[in-house]
Parts: sequence; C-alpha cells; structure tokens
Amino acid sequence: MNGTQHTRAFDLPDEAATEALASMLQHALPDQLAGWTILLDGELGAGKSTFARALIRGLGHEGPVPSPTYTLVEPYLTLHGRIYHVDLYRVASSDELHFLGWDELEDGLRLVEWPERVPEIGTSADLKLSLRYAGAARKATLLGLSERGNAVIKALQAQGPALALHAIE
Repeated sequence: MNGTQHTRAFDLPDEAATEALASMLQHALPDQLAGWTILLDGELGAGKSTFARALIRGLGHEGPVPSPTYTLVEPYLTLHGRIYHVDLYRVASSDELHFLGWDELEDGLRLVEWPERVPEIGTSADLKLSLRYAGAARKATLLGLSERGNAVIKALQAQGPALALHAIE
C-alpha cells in the first residue's frame, strides 16, 4: 500500500469494551464485505475470538459462533454477505492455505486469527487489530493496511470515542 497507514488505539477495560469495539467497527464497515480481510493479532486469550464473535453477531448472525480452532474455517451467511472466521494457529506455511481453500473465501469477509503464521496474507489485508494484555485489561490497536481500511479508521476517528471505550488519540 502506498501512503500513510492510519491507526487508532483503544483501552479495553473488560470484555464488554472489546464487544463495543467490534460494534463500532461493524458500523464503520461497508454494507457489502466481499473481499475484505481483517487480521486479528494477539496472544492466546487476548480477546481475538471475543472480538470476532461480537463482530459476526453484530453483522447479523444469530446462531452459535464456535471457535474455528479445530475446523480452521467457520462460515456464516449474513445480510452483509458471507463471513469466514479463520484460525491459522495450526497452519505451518502459506502452502497450506491452498488446502484451506483460501482463494475461494474471497466472496466474503475473512476474519483471520493468528495471521503471523502466514505473514504473506498481510499484503492483501485491509485492517489489522492487535490486542495486547494490559494487566487485567487489554489495549487494542487498529491499523489500516489498504486504502479502504484507512477509510474505515478515518470513519472511526470521526465517530469520536465510544461510550464504553477509552480511545487513545
């Protein structure tokens, strides 16, 4: 990507704040999400699945949202299109993405946990959410990786801080 990468950081004091961040992002995303990729980065237990679950539900999925730890990909169909929750923890190389059917997932939003396992996917991603421990709380940083990802971050900045979040400008 050419140009400036926009970022927005948040203090997340609890799980409800992580869910509120997912809701904020959901409202800043376009109605049709085909072709979008959002990377979810963070240590085990940092809140990646909590964030993904809240975003998937916010986009209209009403059923259970299991972790894709063992299935590697969990698909959902919503009014905003298809969503694929992808877990790359057990993937050892980019060659294995072919067996996952990675290219066939372009018809929807790809929410990718453990993207560092296959760093090459970052070159075509739109947003990266990094979640880090801060004592019992979390710190989140949202980074734009594409022009449209940067536009989402600008939209979030225009919203101002959310009620349940402490945005760090």
